[in-house]
Amino acid sequence: MIVCEGTVTEPRYFRAARHAERSLIVLQIESGGTPKTLVERAVELKEQAEKKARKLKDDNERFEEVWCVFDIDEHPLVPNAKQQALANGIQLAISNPCFEFWALLHFQDQRAHIDRTKVQRLCRDHMPGYEKELDYEILRSKYSDARQRGDDLVKWHDSRGTTGANPSTMVHRLAERIRAHPTPY
Repeated sequence: MIVCEGTVTEPRYFRAARHAERSLIVLQIESGGTPKTLVERAVELKEQAEKKARKLKDDNERFEEVWCVFDIDEHPLVPNAKQQALANGIQLAISNPCFEFWALLHFQDQRAHIDRTKVQRLCRDHMPGYEKELDYEILRSKYSDARQRGDDLVKWHDSRGTTGANPSTMVHRLAERIRAHPTPY
C-alpha cells in the first residue's frame, strides 16, 4: 500500500509504473495530507488490514509493505512522522524538496541545494509538456541512471552526515520494490 501526499503526480506515477512493469503488486493508493497525517492513515489502514486478516484467517488480507510518500516542504512534525513510521513498520519514500526531484534524477545528477520551482522548471525542460503528470515511458528508459543517482546521493549524504538534506529522495527504493515483482507471463 502506498499513502502519498500528492493527489495527482504521485498516484499517477505509481499506477503507471505498476502497469508498465506488469507488476504483481496490488496498489492501494491513499492520498492527501501532511506527513504526520499520512503516517497516521497508513498505520490505521495497516491495522485494519491485519484485523481483517485475523478475522478471516487469511494472510492475503495483510499488506506485505506499507509506504508513505511525501515531500519535506515546510511541513511541521516531520521528525514525529518518521518516528511513528519506524515504530509501526511503515517504509518512507521522502523527497527533498519535492517528488519531482526523483523525476529530475532520470536526466541529471544534482548535489547542490535546489528549490521546488527550479526542480519543476528543469522537469519541463527535460519533458516538454510536463505539468503535473510525469511521462512514465520517458522516465522508464532512464530508470537505471536515476536509480544509480538516487543510491549515490544517499551514500553521499550519509558520508557527510546530512541524510535527508536537500536534495534527496528515497523514491527509487519504492520504485525498485514495484519493479521487483513482475508477472511471470
